[in-house]
Amino acid sequence: MPAQPTKYIPLTVTDDPRWARVVARDKSADGELWYSVSTTGVYCRPSCPSRIANPNNVQLHDSLASARATGFRPCKRCNPEGPSVESEQASLVAKACRIIDESEEEPSLEQLADAVGRSPSYFHRMFKATTGLTPKGYASAHRARKVRAGLVSGNTVTEAIYDAGFNSSGRFYEKSTGMLGMTPSQYRGGGADEEIKFAVGQTSLGAILVASSKKGVASILLGDDPDALVRHLQDRFPKACLIGADRDYEALVAQVVGFVESPAIGLDLPLDVRGTAFQQRVWQALQEIPVGETVSYAEIARRIGSPKALRAVAGACASNNLAVAIPCHRVVRNDGSLSGYAWGVERKRVLLDREANNAA
Repeated sequence: MPAQPTKYIPLTVTDDPRWARVVARDKSADGELWYSVSTTGVYCRPSCPSRIANPNNVQLHDSLASARATGFRPCKRCNPEGPSVESEQASLVAKACRIIDESEEEPSLEQLADAVGRSPSYFHRMFKATTGLTPKGYASAHRARKVRAGLVSGNTVTEAIYDAGFNSSGRFYEKSTGMLGMTPSQYRGGGADEEIKFAVGQTSLGAILVASSKKGVASILLGDDPDALVRHLQDRFPKACLIGADRDYEALVAQVVGFVESPAIGLDLPLDVRGTAFQQRVWQALQEIPVGETVSYAEIARRIGSPKALRAVAGACASNNLAVAIPCHRVVRNDGSLSGYAWGVERKRVLLDREANNAA
């Protein structure tokens, strides 16, 4: 009896791996994939915020031309014919940032919103979601950068203050210590006259350097070469008075070493945290992660109220100078895998394993 031909069973949309990207509203698929919905007569990009359609009514397309050939109209919510809503928002935010950067005085929220053609409330939400900062926070950070650049370039403190857009020296001095981590004159002199105590110790993870100002611990650095850690500290405070080999201070270093080896004992030390307003928000969120737990960059962004600021969160983690005290090692990728770590991914792995065992 002749063999019967194999019956062909067509695949449904749900069997197509591209459909999972639509369900996930995968923004990275925009420009690579489109889908049309017969019941609504529209075609969309994968990241369309509309309610997910019944797959029985969906056709997937590898090109915009194929989607157009259905005779349907482009979706008004996701605009598959033009830039995505997210791209458009990013462009508007970039324009607002340029206005802030180029303005002699800080523009108001209303002025910025009018310049990009959005209402003040919508613009405020859009700006914060994209950058992780409010427009005012971004303007303050920009002014702080200008002040730092002016002081380093040799300008007088007064020149740096007014060049950065402060209307009065009084307003600047109210914020100067938090902005610079020291007085403006000390910053201009590279930390001149500031005393930084430090000591180098040894842990199972290699060398450790701990340094403190009068305010608190300003640096905890890990590495293989103790001399390289000292040079890093000197580069950060080029004109400060560095005081090493202090017997009393070495007791504090021993406390930090003990925490590295046994995280369960905790570390309760005053910190001298020097960073932008956004960095400090991220670092505060990191300090709230319990020992033995990890979170994703996306989760940190969500916790600080800036869910789209993933790159800025990663940048803040990379800028952390207080290893273990501000536990950036507890931040991992969405799938749980380890990402970069300023002091080496292997040290990050050991720290997390040690903390997990202590918490068990």
